[in-house]
Amino acid sequence: MKALDYSIIAVYIIGMLVLGYFLKKQESSKDYFLGGKSFGWFSLTMSAMASQLSVISFVSAPAFVGLRQGGGMKWLTFELGVPLAMVLVMTFIGPILYRSGVVSIYSFLEKRFGASTRLILSSVFLFSRSFAGAVTVYAVSLILSSLLHLSFTTTLLIVGISTIVYSFEGGMKAIVYSEVLQMIIKVTGIFIIIYYGLKNLGGWEQLTTHVDRSRLTVIDFSNLGFDGSEYGFFPMLFGGIFLYTSYYGTDQMQAQRILSSKDVPTLKTILLANGLLRFPITLSYCIGGLILGTFALQNQAFMNLIPEGKTDLMIPLFIEHYLPNGIIGILVVAIIAAAMSAYSSILNSLSAVTMEEIISKRKNFNADKYIFLSKASTLVWGMATLIFSLYVGDIAKTVIEAINKIGSVFYGPMLATFLVAVLATRVNGKAMNIGLLTGVAVNMFLWIFVPNVFWFWWNFIGCLVSFGVAYAASYFIKNTDDQSLFFDRKIELILTKYNIILAIVFVAILLFCINLPSFI
Repeated sequence: MKALDYSIIAVYIIGMLVLGYFLKKQESSKDYFLGGKSFGWFSLTMSAMASQLSVISFVSAPAFVGLRQGGGMKWLTFELGVPLAMVLVMTFIGPILYRSGVVSIYSFLEKRFGASTRLILSSVFLFSRSFAGAVTVYAVSLILSSLLHLSFTTTLLIVGISTIVYSFEGGMKAIVYSEVLQMIIKVTGIFIIIYYGLKNLGGWEQLTTHVDRSRLTVIDFSNLGFDGSEYGFFPMLFGGIFLYTSYYGTDQMQAQRILSSKDVPTLKTILLANGLLRFPITLSYCIGGLILGTFALQNQAFMNLIPEGKTDLMIPLFIEHYLPNGIIGILVVAIIAAAMSAYSSILNSLSAVTMEEIISKRKNFNADKYIFLSKASTLVWGMATLIFSLYVGDIAKTVIEAINKIGSVFYGPMLATFLVAVLATRVNGKAMNIGLLTGVAVNMFLWIFVPNVFWFWWNFIGCLVSFGVAYAASYFIKNTDDQSLFFDRKIELILTKYNIILAIVFVAILLFCINLPSFI
């Protein structure tokens, strides 16, 4: 790296800090955590996708597609359930959450079921997201330290502290507007990698000639995911539908974006846009991984640069050794942006849940005191996750996998809790807690004692078990306090034009994935 590259990186980081400074004025909780509900669909769509396009997506997914043993384009099956999940969020969860007027979605559950249900799920969120935040900073610092020729700790502090500062100052507005820029940078970075990858490989014809064709298969209808195998059609579809419905509708980090919409039509447009745009973006970085993997297999010099067992370094090493100065700086900024967008979203959502569910739950702070405590909470969570990231160490890959599994243990039962809140008025808080804990227990049992069941299934199984047990328990536990009247339960129509479009998108994605080998 040359002075030009370092200058590009410095300008980007300073720009993020300046953005946070100019957006530091907030007047209420809805300003700091929801941006005053002033956002349009474009900025929130970009923000939602930016938090999804993380370091794992930018670096690890292409390595999985291009080089990792057992990998390939089957990574695209992660996207199968997304359009149908958007239909469920748009129909059953999103608009109802929005109209409830909450800042933390777990407050919505207290209105319906009582404090114990809110406490269970908000505690799970705080634990899992703080854990994920530490790993995010660790992973990007490990990758960038070699590119920047700085120590791991120095890199971690630069990325971590700069993200904390602009998140602390600007709140949700700084996060959303920074993520619009970050998304543009990341997508630009993906296409730069595709361009230079093809250039070094010798063009598209060389890719089609030399690509490992076993990596082009996406859909496996015979793999049910009950024999220890992964990425089969059925677990990725059904597990994915329940996973992404829960992620977009019942996880504070993503749900906070739909709560920040200026109105319900904007909310629906955001969900539609995510259903339309996620697959093309995922396809683009998978194609980039396929190109670089093929280049590595054809170019021994590049392959020798990648340490055995560390295929995640494929993209960073390609950036360092095969891109011109200036372009290197842009790609390093893209990796930093991938980490910042995820980390800033985690910090803001952790602070929102802390304020709404713990600090201000029984107290009525004025606006100035509330915002002061919100910023203090952001700072505390930032420092805590940075300190924890220093101790992640050599178990990072195991931790990343564990985060995915921990999420799948809880996502299905969480989704069932919100669906019961809307659809089953006879179920009270005690019955719901029994269902919720039973669903989690079943998933934990599968994790420990039935390892052959692919963890994507846990999202589906946990939701069905939690919903069914809660509803059955309601026949034995008398509902003495009907709290369903405290919020608007109006369910959106399923056969709307947006939902029909998303259903068509799902069919198009499926047909494309089935026929992908014939396109390359």
